[in-house]
Amino acid sequence: MDQSRIRNFCIIAHIDHGKSTLADRLLETTGTVSKREMSEQLLDSMDLEREKGITIKAAAARMSYTASDGETYELNLIDTPGHVDFTYEVSRSLAACEGALLVVDASQGIEAQTLANVYLAMNQDLKLIPVLNKIDLPHAEPERVSAELTRVIGFDPDEMIAASAKEGTGVPAILEALVQRIPRPRGNPEAPLKALIFDSKYDAYKGVVAHVRVFEGRMSGRKPLLLMQTGATFEPLEFGAFSPAMRPLQSLECGEVGYVATGLKDVADCRVGDTITLQENPAPEALPGYRQAKPMVFAGIYPTDSDQYQDLREALAKLVLNDASLVYEPESSVALGFGFRCGFLGLLHLEIVGERLEREYGLSLLTTAPSVEYHVQTTGNEEVIVDNPADLPDPSKIAVISEPWAKIDVITPSRYIGQVMDLVTGRRGQFLRMEFLEAESDLAPGEARVLLEYDIPMAEILVDFYDHLKGSTSGYASLDYHLSEYRPARLVKVDILVNGVAVDALSLITHSSNADREGRVLVSKLKDLIPRQMFDVPIQAAVGGKIISRETIRAMRKNVLAKCYGGDISRKRKLLEKQAEGKKKMKRVGNVEIPQEAFMAVLRLRE
Repeated sequence: MDQSRIRNFCIIAHIDHGKSTLADRLLETTGTVSKREMSEQLLDSMDLEREKGITIKAAAARMSYTASDGETYELNLIDTPGHVDFTYEVSRSLAACEGALLVVDASQGIEAQTLANVYLAMNQDLKLIPVLNKIDLPHAEPERVSAELTRVIGFDPDEMIAASAKEGTGVPAILEALVQRIPRPRGNPEAPLKALIFDSKYDAYKGVVAHVRVFEGRMSGRKPLLLMQTGATFEPLEFGAFSPAMRPLQSLECGEVGYVATGLKDVADCRVGDTITLQENPAPEALPGYRQAKPMVFAGIYPTDSDQYQDLREALAKLVLNDASLVYEPESSVALGFGFRCGFLGLLHLEIVGERLEREYGLSLLTTAPSVEYHVQTTGNEEVIVDNPADLPDPSKIAVISEPWAKIDVITPSRYIGQVMDLVTGRRGQFLRMEFLEAESDLAPGEARVLLEYDIPMAEILVDFYDHLKGSTSGYASLDYHLSEYRPARLVKVDILVNGVAVDALSLITHSSNADREGRVLVSKLKDLIPRQMFDVPIQAAVGGKIISRETIRAMRKNVLAKCYGGDISRKRKLLEKQAEGKKKMKRVGNVEIPQEAFMAVLRLRE
């Protein structure tokens, strides 16, 4: 296809604004997929994507469209994940395009991730086409949302396309706008090959299949190719395009989007953002923007049945083939036995990995409380990176602990500003700025939506922050966050001792001002969750060597005198002494079994 008739675009939107449904209508209208083959959310192929209604993996599709000028155009669509955890994948998908459809719900308007994705697209210098979706809803307000987009982002009202992805309204206008407004790909077909990897997956027969956009040169033949960042080389097995199923082709030309089957056995060799070039005639420099996806959240994953440890190891190894951003290493815990310490991009990523392990591999798992990565400066001037509270060095050897901070954007109706401020400042958040997205005069009092920006420690938003935010704003608030920097803080490790033995999986790192309260709450919760034994079980919270809280689970009392009717007192005394001796002995060897709910109590500390 001639470069002047290729258009590469993606669809960006906040979660649930109709991105995948619009992709379905585009595929249907262009005849890429017949009505018989059509299904809802066609590009969301995973069961989890369909159930949760979100896109987890980027998907691509090539469409052929005859425009009003009589010319046939090749439209390459890249459907991107909308969730904040996958921001890096989104940025690489945007880098593979020249334009983007910005889909905004005509009833809800601009949300936090709408703005985050707009900024990402603007950084890549993409041409944006605003689409007001869901105009068929009875409570849709396209005029209000149009005015909001004009004021906040700076669109011209004439640029906006009103559409209903569900009913197909406005789809022909969108296709025409793609052809007319999005610039053609630039690039020299005669230059050395440069192709950007924007996604990859593992195929049992073809090895790693890299999803690519060709920026310079062309891909064809069997000449060995080189990955410029990892240094891996391979001989291509197959080139092709997505329609949306994989369709083999002889070559991929400059400006096109498609795939190359590499035959590589490890997705880690073929990372998102890397540049493919010819081994014998490499490009002078790689495409910009590559970085390794870095885990932000860490948690221990253990099988509830120790016999499943080997099955868990094999399942993680298979999962990593399709998800290079997941990292794991073996670890053992006194309380939980053998398991793995895993690193994730965020909480949604953790949840998805856990569900896939249980669902696809039939495992029963226990996940410990998630934590972030701390940078510890020791008194010996060494820097130690700690992602597990159990690994924190002795307090006497710590000079400084630094924790990650995130910048968060919250968009909420103005009547909830007080609740949001209370929630964020209660978690050590620092206010940055506030901006009204709508004028109060145009709406009922309290209905105008406000953008609030804060700095907040990453550890404070990990577990239940989003739930509390939704709860305190009746579900109206939306949240976006990104890691900003590391800052020194007065952090301590709270150890939990059950029957005098420290349970490493229950320990947590918290700010010194919260340590007493969190220790007390956790100890009192554990008292209710750990079953009674035949002897007293003390539960203690300690910071360093100092006990800050204690509860005791009283022993079950068996009446050993039940069968003594009257008779000599010395016989009764003998039985009671024997029972006391037995309890002492039991306590010396007593191993208290801790139920799964106890480990979940760490997650629910704030409730």
